[in-house]
Amino acid sequence: MKKIYLYIIVAFMAMNGCYDLDRSPFDQLSSATFWKTEDQCKQGLMGVYATFKGTDLYGKQFLTDINSDVAVGYDQYEALILGTATPTTGFLNGKWQNGYNAIQGANLAIRGISSSEIDEETKKMFIGEAKFLRALAYFHLFDYFGGLPIYDETTNLETDINNLDNPRSSADATREFIMKDLEDATQAGLPDKWDGANYGRATKSSVYALLGKVQLHNKDYQAAINSFEEVLKPQYGHSLHPDFAELFTPAGNGSPEAVFTIVNIGNIGQMYGMPFAFYAGTRNTRGSCWNNTVPSTGLADMYEYKDGRPFDWDELFPGYTTNNDVKERVWRCLSTDDGTKILEIPEEAQTIMDMYEQRDPRMSATLIMPYTQYLGWYSNAPREMDFYFAKKADGGIVGLNEANGFMRNNRGGWETYFWRKYVPEGDWDGTATNREHTPVNYSIIRLADVYLMLAECYNETDNQDKAVEYINKVRARVDMALLNSGPAHLEARTKEEVFNRIFKEKAYEFANEGFRDSDLRRWKLSHTMLNKDEFGITGKRLLTRKFNKDRDYLWPIPSDEIEKNESLTQNPGW
Repeated sequence: MKKIYLYIIVAFMAMNGCYDLDRSPFDQLSSATFWKTEDQCKQGLMGVYATFKGTDLYGKQFLTDINSDVAVGYDQYEALILGTATPTTGFLNGKWQNGYNAIQGANLAIRGISSSEIDEETKKMFIGEAKFLRALAYFHLFDYFGGLPIYDETTNLETDINNLDNPRSSADATREFIMKDLEDATQAGLPDKWDGANYGRATKSSVYALLGKVQLHNKDYQAAINSFEEVLKPQYGHSLHPDFAELFTPAGNGSPEAVFTIVNIGNIGQMYGMPFAFYAGTRNTRGSCWNNTVPSTGLADMYEYKDGRPFDWDELFPGYTTNNDVKERVWRCLSTDDGTKILEIPEEAQTIMDMYEQRDPRMSATLIMPYTQYLGWYSNAPREMDFYFAKKADGGIVGLNEANGFMRNNRGGWETYFWRKYVPEGDWDGTATNREHTPVNYSIIRLADVYLMLAECYNETDNQDKAVEYINKVRARVDMALLNSGPAHLEARTKEEVFNRIFKEKAYEFANEGFRDSDLRRWKLSHTMLNKDEFGITGKRLLTRKFNKDRDYLWPIPSDEIEKNESLTQNPGW
């Protein structure tokens, strides 16, 4: 941490209500020359918000889903899924560095704003925002690394840049520091809502939502209930977005479902987004992307029918789950040898398309499935792409591609589902111009998450009826049959039954958002679920997962950081 590269946004509020952004190093801003006026304090604070787009902080957070049951992947973050990470693995070091960049940025803001001569109410509010952001960064790192070295605003980067050698605090002390920041922020006069020009800044409900999440992780369920119930008060104006699929497109930006969100822009002249398209899109996506993360077959099979019945392939095609020949019959189309045209589609295709219509609507909103279409991009123009798996007349497999209007997996030999959530259709009416800057806001906490975390807390305090009430709010948004509404397959009365419903609902709702890995580790389920082979749609093995129960629930402290700070201790097993 002795070499910390921090950035500040020199911001002005654009006509569309987002920040337009230009960067210069934090450490070029002396407290003697900056942090004088309200405008300067606000600019410095916006720089702290900007650090959360850091590549390995939240910039690629969605990729961590590959370390869970809802996704598989390769290349980016591949070491997680294969169990080959070491203390020198790049993205682990990036997570630590990006997190402490945000922390030291918040510290600098608190120091600078505290010494400014702006009015006291504004000063108090700005410091409350900075403390919320510092707590968010510390909590994010705490989730992955455990107890952390604590640096607060008394650390002066102008004088202490070469002396950042604090030892790791205990888990309890780290948590206490985070909660103290959040408790301070609840009293800082943050607004219930911001106007459009300031959308994306922390509100009072953002603080309570994060506080509740910290309390939930600490199993302080009643305190978490109190915090989450605060978020639901009418003055904050939060409500579920009526169209689940739209929420992950530019049309969903600004939704009242967002409790705390990172604002993203991707149009020409305002490149300030996150790389959803790059890593979750396919070769058919604008910019020709990599699909380093794809949905697992387990996720696809988890989605229920709309009436709440569990899905079972063998009910449709006997022998499907145990016989790859059945899968081949169901999925493999006959094409020309050169893959330019599909000649024959299996008769089972209609059964499958009918089945899709009967499933949870979040499935088609989240995944691109075989026998469906996707509005892609080819030769600098939108093009409708068909998703098939193909074979020649002699049975040999044919690779289809976007030049002929077909979906293609960038990973050779993989036959998988693809992500639709967060992935541009066409160029989203001109807003998706760069695969590294997908113009969709990324919610770190949204209302559906608050509902399901609240359901978990009520379930843990033996109030199953109240837990089901909040689960049903999430299901009702997509017209899914409500729990405990009649049929036996909808029963959720016991603590175990309700937890199983929360487990599934969080998969349906949040796949490809980057929170599943954290949930599985918090529930101590990773080692029971992530030591297995992963298979594609047609039954081919993709990879073998490995998760070490005695090691992988925490990431290693990066070797570079231990070399720079000899007082740091390593996590067990690393």
